[in-house]
Order: sequence, then C-alpha cells, then structure tokens
Amino acid sequence: MCLGIPGRVVRWLEPVGVGASAEVAFGGVSKVCHMACVPDARVDDYVLVHAGVAICRIDQVEAERILNDLRALAEMADDEILG
Repeated sequence: MCLGIPGRVVRWLEPVGVGASAEVAFGGVSKVCHMACVPDARVDDYVLVHAGVAICRIDQVEAERILNDLRALAEMADDEILG
C-alpha cells in the first residue's frame, strides 16, 4: 500500500522534461518533488505526492479533505499511544 500526500506547488525549479521539478509545500514544510508526471500543474495547484514524485493533480477541496483525514488519524493514534 502506498500513501500519497497532497501538497501545493510553490514554484517550478525545472519545468521541462524528465527532470522536471518543483518546490511543493506540505503545511509548513517545503520539499523539491519530481514533476514529470504532472507537467501541466501550475503554481498554487495541488498535487498528490508519493515518495517525492507528484503523481497527479487534485483539486483544493479534495486536498483539504485528505489532509483533514490524515490529521484525524494522527490524533487517534496520539490518543491511543497516550492512553
């Protein structure tokens, strides 16, 4: 099973070809991601990222839904660990 995390494209670093890359923000953290699978993504678009590779574009509503679900899972895990 793989887990894709939504991130927002902040800026393109290399917009063309197999080595396409962009800075993608995940909350307060930004990472450089491989973007060859989503060459049509624009700054402020949301992309689903797995293992540093943006695999598809998603709309903002879907990105926020996924992020809210992940937050809820993290809270449940914290509650379980802390007892």
